[in-house]
Amino acid sequence: MAKEIDAGLVFKLIIGFLRMLMPQTLAKRIASMALIAIGVPDGRVTELTGLCDRSVRSLRKSLEEGETETLFHVGGGSGQSKLLGFEAAIISEIETGSYSNRRQIADMIRNKYGIEVCLNTVSNFLKKTGSNG
Repeated sequence: MAKEIDAGLVFKLIIGFLRMLMPQTLAKRIASMALIAIGVPDGRVTELTGLCDRSVRSLRKSLEEGETETLFHVGGGSGQSKLLGFEAAIISEIETGSYSNRRQIADMIRNKYGIEVCLNTVSNFLKKTGSNG
């Protein structure tokens, strides 16, 4: 009688190996795509790969609809700033306007430049540019 294979352990090993070659998120996504392609249910994909339910559903939808151009792109913290190209104008507006908190600055950016930013983005921008806000 053959010994049962622990699928969870196998996928941990696969993802561990892939992490040596790429970011963890991409490793999980690739493993998830293989499981989705062979018909494994979303809950089991999440269990085996550690990719969250929402990501698995989104990945399945992209694969089903043939939207594959961005499947191997990993965004996130090290990506380009939403404010790139607007930095000088925003700094000028902050220095000449009367903005007393990050919320007011975020609102100004949305109203004047059409860019939705969170308060953390405003904080990071202020730190990066050395502006007092």
